[in-house]
Amino acid sequence: MGKVTFNMTMSLDGFVAGPNDSPENGLGDGGDGLFTWYFSGDTEVPISDGNMVLKVSKQSAELLNEAFSKYGAGVWGRRTFDIAHAWGGHPPGSPAFIVTHNPPQEWVKEDSPFTFITDGVESAIRQAKEVAGDKDVVICTPSILQQALKAGLVDEIHVDVAPMLLGGGVSLFNHLGIGPINLECIRVIQVPNVTHLGFRVVK
Repeated sequence: MGKVTFNMTMSLDGFVAGPNDSPENGLGDGGDGLFTWYFSGDTEVPISDGNMVLKVSKQSAELLNEAFSKYGAGVWGRRTFDIAHAWGGHPPGSPAFIVTHNPPQEWVKEDSPFTFITDGVESAIRQAKEVAGDKDVVICTPSILQQALKAGLVDEIHVDVAPMLLGGGVSLFNHLGIGPINLECIRVIQVPNVTHLGFRVVK
């Protein structure tokens, strides 16, 4: 059976976007620096059905390709969906499950790459796991991670730490509101412009 994993890039002070993030200012004020490592290497990694090509270090490319090969479905929140402009219809993980109270009707159609879940995170992850089968379900939204951690549904947390301090913005863990969660470190890889960290959630 596959795992439920989280993966996202974060600043050293814990932010995944700068202040004032919006569909017009995707990573917020100053947040573009988080993704410097995506485009500063010499090894290409196509994502989003080939509609975007990352250029990362060879070691980062190996990690990304390994992770993408294991993903069987992805879960995002509606805010990330809107800020990303629905990835132009080519989400970086497919099939894509979007947790929302109000599905955008222009994407509710037979050939849509998105499934909109209106009854919460636990339902979204359950349905994503059914589709993913033996592959992993990846979460790429802070709010979804926080809710899934509270529900005890997360197996691994992978954070790519960018060498910068944003000073404010969207915090990865600010709404946990629960007691300590023990983690086992399973990966620390330092490469140019990013440090790849991996943790297993101790249950």
